Amino acid sequence: MKIAVDAMGGDHAPAEIVKGAAGAIALYDVEIALVGDEQAIAAHLPKHLSSDRRIQIRHTPDSIAMEDSVNCVRTKPKASVVVAADMVKSGEADALITLGNTAAAMAVAALKLGRVPGIERPAIATILPSLKSGTILLDAGATADCTPDNLLQFAVMGSIYAERVMKKTNPRVALLSIGEEPSKGNELTKATHQILRSAGLNFIGNVEGKDMFSGAADVIVADGFVGNVALKASEGLGEFVMELLKEELGRHKLTRIPLFFLLPSISRLKKRVDYTEYGGAPLLGVNGICIIGHGRSNAKAVISAIRIAKEAVDRDIIDCIKTSLPSPDSIAAGS
Repeated sequence: MKIAVDAMGGDHAPAEIVKGAAGAIALYDVEIALVGDEQAIAAHLPKHLSSDRRIQIRHTPDSIAMEDSVNCVRTKPKASVVVAADMVKSGEADALITLGNTAAAMAVAALKLGRVPGIERPAIATILPSLKSGTILLDAGATADCTPDNLLQFAVMGSIYAERVMKKTNPRVALLSIGEEPSKGNELTKATHQILRSAGLNFIGNVEGKDMFSGAADVIVADGFVGNVALKASEGLGEFVMELLKEELGRHKLTRIPLFFLLPSISRLKKRVDYTEYGGAPLLGVNGICIIGHGRSNAKAVISAIRIAKEAVDRDIIDCIKTSLPSPDSIAAGS
């Protein structure tokens, strides 16, 4: 298995990406193609790996920066993320990972890989920490304006991913709304609720924002606008709470002694809410494995993203989605 990694995307590229790739080959049975500026990549590659066939460098003269327009996908055909996507399209690589410009990543995946037949819009499936285990939120920002059929497809793809990659049996699927009752929400959520009830999924109904981290559902479905706002608000709150905790614990010297005994618990808490444990979010609905990571990702996050990509390939997520989509006739019959 070969995974193409955009080595020039992200705030800490290429240093942290190369470091993460080096760590990943020690853990997983994969080959990694680091795509980008050969000289910059080689400068960070450990000497003992310079001749290791499991890590290759694919030189590209260009890259797409965080501030670049999405049009660069077309105007920069030799950019690292575009070349990495070409490798997946041609079959030279089995998956693409990028930590750079999210809009460009989505555009290049749609342009180069295309959509899975039957899927109208792709969805970013972000894994959220919860009291029980991870919960998938999709869409987290790929498609802002959705139809009920789009949300049904998101639910199917999320359920497949939860079952095949996260190993959840009969995943519980919920719809994010402003109330648990079927009558609550806007026209989109009310119409989607009716469709999901007869879609053959383990649909448990509506959940509210307060349920996102409770473990009440394994898959939470929302349109990309609502999902992205919910995700960013959650990330901001998490960072705020952690900073507040550090500030309060460090306010008085007397707290430092009992704090020593709390360190293992604090360490476990940090690990449960740490995005680097999840690495990146799969872009579901495109006809190839594409993992999109945080721009601020470090080497640990890169290792996790490579693990996620490997699991998605191993479990044949794309074919599972292709064979599990409900037909338009079945949707109409059940509504």
